[in-house]
Amino acid sequence: MIDIPAIREQFPVLHQEVNGHPLVYFDNAATTQKPQRVIDALLHYYRFDNSNIHRGVHTLADRATDGFEQTRELAAKFINAAEKEEVIFTKGTTEGINLVAHSFGRSMLHPGDEVIISAMEHHSNIVPWQMICEERGALLKVIPVTENGELILEEYARQLGPKTKMVALVHVSNTLGTVNPVRKITEMAHQAGAKVLIDAAQSVGHLPVDVQEIDCDFLVFSAHKIYGPTGVGVLYGKRAELEALPPYQGGGSMIRDVRFEKTTYNDIPYKFEAGTPTIGEVIAFKPAIEFINELGKPAIHSHEDELFRQAREGLQSIPGVRLVGQAAEASGIVSFLLEKTHLFDTGMLLDARGIAIRTGHHCTQPLMERFGIEGTCRASFAVYNTKEEVDYFLESVEKIATR
Repeated sequence: MIDIPAIREQFPVLHQEVNGHPLVYFDNAATTQKPQRVIDALLHYYRFDNSNIHRGVHTLADRATDGFEQTRELAAKFINAAEKEEVIFTKGTTEGINLVAHSFGRSMLHPGDEVIISAMEHHSNIVPWQMICEERGALLKVIPVTENGELILEEYARQLGPKTKMVALVHVSNTLGTVNPVRKITEMAHQAGAKVLIDAAQSVGHLPVDVQEIDCDFLVFSAHKIYGPTGVGVLYGKRAELEALPPYQGGGSMIRDVRFEKTTYNDIPYKFEAGTPTIGEVIAFKPAIEFINELGKPAIHSHEDELFRQAREGLQSIPGVRLVGQAAEASGIVSFLLEKTHLFDTGMLLDARGIAIRTGHHCTQPLMERFGIEGTCRASFAVYNTKEEVDYFLESVEKIATR
């Protein structure tokens, strides 16, 4: 059992009024709020330790480097990577996918090869693969989804073949909340000789994510969706896969020796970390992971699942509300529409009552096309949300739906 009032006390932003009402923040799939310890860590770096990393020999450089590498070590343990060198820091999930798409694509994809994604992917796991497939003459295939928002695995099995080189798939849909069976999907891909990238942006802070258990070749996620700062992401890759890929960018840190005739690249992870990173933000990511570890993912998931089921069942009982996606396995996200109110108006009317949700296509336009809609209203939950907030949200939706 976790102490929700004590957790909420750690998040300064929650203790305010919006439009004359206490803030109810249900836009956690877009970004989570930050506990005071994360804010303090970021300020501490800029106040006391501000220095570039890895190359300096003075005290500030040592402290900054130590803090940066401590986060790498903790992030590796967080997803059960075999070693910390398998963790590369990026700007976020999007950059991690682009890195793999371009480095893998330019070295491993050839005309006629195939890449498989799904119909529920975020644009960040569609566009990079479109770009590299067009460049390399490869074919992009799409796993369809059911009316409930679940992958049609029989179609996936039919799509797999000797030409499949990469399967890139979301773990939890940022629009529907669908939890995909990533271990099974990975096993099927490997049997066909393909590599697998998992987008864990919406899962890693809520569900168990063990890269060795999943056996994926690559996995990506963002710090800002799990109580950390913006501008930081993690790309996990198996050592053998990372060592086989060429660098994504050139510059400082990613080199061992530079000559005009030839440059020798650095070892992983530094081979993929060109230039000065977001040092303070990476350092401040560590207390965010510690916050999750202290609470424990089982406790977090249990609480969030109660809120999710309360919200989904409550919305189903309101006349004029349509749920979009009702997968049997889902986590922390509900998408819905009101018959008599445009989705943007719904969002504005809820905001007038202090409730923050997300409205639009959620960077999943092909999925919206699949359901024949413009977009949805999306409520998404975090560990600091409460049952009372869900009650207030449902009461507010009902007032809008029946006005």
